[in-house]
Amino acid sequence: MNRRQMLVAGGGLSAAAQAVSARTGPQSADEPPFKTINLQADGLALTVPEYVALLGKLVAQRPPQPDYYSNGGAVAELERKFAQLLGKEAAIFLPTGTLANHLAVRKLAGADRRVLVPAESHLFNDSGDCATTLSGINLIPLAPGKTTFEVAEVRSWIERSAGGRVSTPVGAIVIESPVRRRDHEMFDPAEMEQISSYARAHGIRLHLDGARMFSLPYHSGKTVREYAALFDTVYVSLWKHFNGASGAILAGTGSFIQGLSHTRRMFGGSLPQAWPQIALIAQSADAFEGDYARAWKSANELIALFESDPRFKVQKLAGGTSRFFLTIQGTAPTVLTERLSQKSVVIAQPQPDTGMIPVQINPTLLRTTPAALFRTIVSSL
Repeated sequence: MNRRQMLVAGGGLSAAAQAVSARTGPQSADEPPFKTINLQADGLALTVPEYVALLGKLVAQRPPQPDYYSNGGAVAELERKFAQLLGKEAAIFLPTGTLANHLAVRKLAGADRRVLVPAESHLFNDSGDCATTLSGINLIPLAPGKTTFEVAEVRSWIERSAGGRVSTPVGAIVIESPVRRRDHEMFDPAEMEQISSYARAHGIRLHLDGARMFSLPYHSGKTVREYAALFDTVYVSLWKHFNGASGAILAGTGSFIQGLSHTRRMFGGSLPQAWPQIALIAQSADAFEGDYARAWKSANELIALFESDPRFKVQKLAGGTSRFFLTIQGTAPTVLTERLSQKSVVIAQPQPDTGMIPVQINPTLLRTTPAALFRTIVSSL
């Protein structure tokens, strides 16, 4: 039995997943339903009442220790947990992934202000040029329109940067995996290893934007620790998969993390009370890998049902992770979306260029059976 099969065969939902899975018996008037199947979210997409209810139960069972400006208490406990999960010496909580990536490249690059980044990355496209505007970092985009850049392109830029009339050495390299702008495709693991080896041989630091990296083991067979070991620093989102209200973790060596709390505060990122944002994350992190494997088992059964009906067409990406694509004939997408929403099923709109609906895999699929969800979708056509 391989690792993926072992996770799927684990039997039943974890304690954390049970807490947020659908109830099959009668519900009290004040108990949120937890019934929605959300096929466009990374995690459970908890509503405000659901989040508050779970937070209330947690506080009643084991009250989180308060932090003070994001130091100590439940925050420090979560930092230690993620450092251990990632195999790093230390970690720091940050309010956003944008700040996590920014502080990572700022410190890694040091005096060498040129940083190689994926052209399709969050840092290059979706962060308002924060690293350039606020920290003077010169971001060099690699491999536009692609998920993976190659070690040859890295080598070319490093040699070009060092050999110009004014030497401008590359101080750091950023890799993102999975890549949101590439439909959650994963950066090629073999190429990642080659880039890591080359960079370390040349004394260049490495950062992984691993916002959704905990989905990678199921698809690649490599553990999160194996991925993290290739990099000096790693960022993980705390809300995408782990159902926090917000937040991010940046992990690295003890010496790297030391003192970053002052930089965090300088950038306005030390929340006076962060514990309500993160209280649910530890349970979700413990449950995620097993729940994700079982969600994909359910998804594959659902895909088989789609493929048995000529009105549906399914497509998977070769290097994909947490989504597949669905084409539906005979119903206007806006009509279908509205009908399904009335039945507690959330789907995305089709992509404008392909007409395909991206279907996101997450543990909300465990709130029903593949057959029941298929019947719900067919009845909405």
